Amino acid sequence: MNEIILIDAAERYLNGQMNAEEKAMFEQLRKTNPEVDQLFVEHSLFLQEFERYGGVRTVKHNLHEVHNQLLQDGVIKEEELTGAAKVVNLWKRYKRTISIAASIAGVTALSISSMTLLFAPKNDTKQIQQLVGEMKDIKKKVTQQDNRISSFVTAAAADPKSTDKNITGIGSAFLIDGKGYLVTNAHVLRKAKDGIYVSNNKGQEFKAVKVAVDEKRDIAILKIDDKDYKSAGNIPYGIRKSSTDIAEPIFTTGYPDNKFVYGEGYLSALTGFNGDTLSCQIAVAANPGNSGGPVFNRNGEVIGILSTRELNAEGVVFAIQSKYIVQMVNELKKNDTSAQSLKLPLNSQVRGMERVQQVKKIQDYIYMVKVY
Repeated sequence: MNEIILIDAAERYLNGQMNAEEKAMFEQLRKTNPEVDQLFVEHSLFLQEFERYGGVRTVKHNLHEVHNQLLQDGVIKEEELTGAAKVVNLWKRYKRTISIAASIAGVTALSISSMTLLFAPKNDTKQIQQLVGEMKDIKKKVTQQDNRISSFVTAAAADPKSTDKNITGIGSAFLIDGKGYLVTNAHVLRKAKDGIYVSNNKGQEFKAVKVAVDEKRDIAILKIDDKDYKSAGNIPYGIRKSSTDIAEPIFTTGYPDNKFVYGEGYLSALTGFNGDTLSCQIAVAANPGNSGGPVFNRNGEVIGILSTRELNAEGVVFAIQSKYIVQMVNELKKNDTSAQSLKLPLNSQVRGMERVQQVKKIQDYIYMVKVY
């Protein structure tokens, strides 16, 4: 009996397509021929593996259909799906592991292809033995693939970046040095217990630590402390040391809705609430999540840090003046030797550009802050 007929008979037997006489003959053949029996067992395992993976794909497809139906019925909203960014991050962090698993899958596919070459009609018993060996090899590689995927899932679950702990604070931040130093509001970090993470507009998420906090001025300096972070190079905007003029056009950037948002307005007062000289008043739309984001003038210079807004008035927002960033950095460098290399960007590289081009240059340096 050649291999093709034997495989066909095995599948018909497994699918219950044989009549009683054929079934009895096939079972007798298995009893009298150990090689046929071994081939039947290996092929059964082979089919089970494929069926199992097919089942997984079906479940994923069904979940996707349910998700789309819930969106369509209005039961859930797209902005509630905060796990979307997590999926992006896990892919970026573990793409090497996934590639390894994909490579093993490719090897398995090649093994299957080579196995089919053995299905050409031959009467040599050695070919059956070779086929059995190929099937054993496929089973081994499928097991290896399972182990790789399991390792990936375990690593993802243990990754603190994929933590399911409750978010206690959210805000925005911006780089003041390409080596990973950022500025945000002190009040954004007040409830930090299990960690601080920052993410950019590319979906990359990094662990950050507090370097300095000034509660009175409501300014905090963070530093990205993550092996995956690469230096951002030169900052395209400058930090203005002096105050600006009333009525000067300004624009803001930040993450009030888990996405990068732009806003524009003007400087409406040189002081903040009740004459507070630490801050200035700007007329611009702002929402929770904007806190800690930069306020730019027309030249792409940071003139302040978005801090609070007047709840009883639309578009009345207060920003900490940028000169206090300069003062705080100078104080930090005096007290912390590890911060000696911190260099504030003082000159704007986007001066004279159209607003759209300015924002394109700036947006890679603005981060979302999540506090756990």
